[in-house]
Amino acid sequence: MKEFEIRIGEHEIRLTDDHELRLEEREDGVVRLSGYAALFNRLSVPLGGFREVIRSGAFAKGIKNPDIRALWNHESGKVLGRQKNGSLQVWEDAKGLGFRVAIPNTTWGRDATETIRRGDVDQMSFGFRVPKGGDRWTEPNGENKDALRELLDVELVEVSPVSFPAYPQTTVTLRDLVLSMAATEEEGSRGGPE
Repeated sequence: MKEFEIRIGEHEIRLTDDHELRLEEREDGVVRLSGYAALFNRLSVPLGGFREVIRSGAFAKGIKNPDIRALWNHESGKVLGRQKNGSLQVWEDAKGLGFRVAIPNTTWGRDATETIRRGDVDQMSFGFRVPKGGDRWTEPNGENKDALRELLDVELVEVSPVSFPAYPQTTVTLRDLVLSMAATEEEGSRGGPE
């Protein structure tokens, strides 16, 4: 089997774009982003000689980390939320790794909101470590020229809205309830869209 430069316990990043990401602006001014940072049983794009699939249950232990963060494009200086203070919630269900984060009312938080609203950033990613025994490798065979890595148990570090994904099956959709309702009311008062 081909050797790969993956060291047990190192921080890895995977990206997905099949997320049904939702942006919700509440009347109280809180902006929430929610969706899925990872989906189970989806094959990644080739990752340098191997492909990867996340198995159901892979995040069950990892989401118990009390200090998981939501970052903007994996930038540690742009924290969107943290699990330990309640501004980020993460969970695992039958579909994958779900999350909900209250975006901060900061200059870059508002910029991130607008970038997502416009559809410029419409994909998600997650950062993780794999403990010993947390993955299973299958050698290439037949039509499969890449090895397969199955993620069975991962330590979740962060989730991030991003520009480029590694799991291309995913898409992000946007729901801006307050602005959508306001636009509908405004169009109605003008007799329809311009």
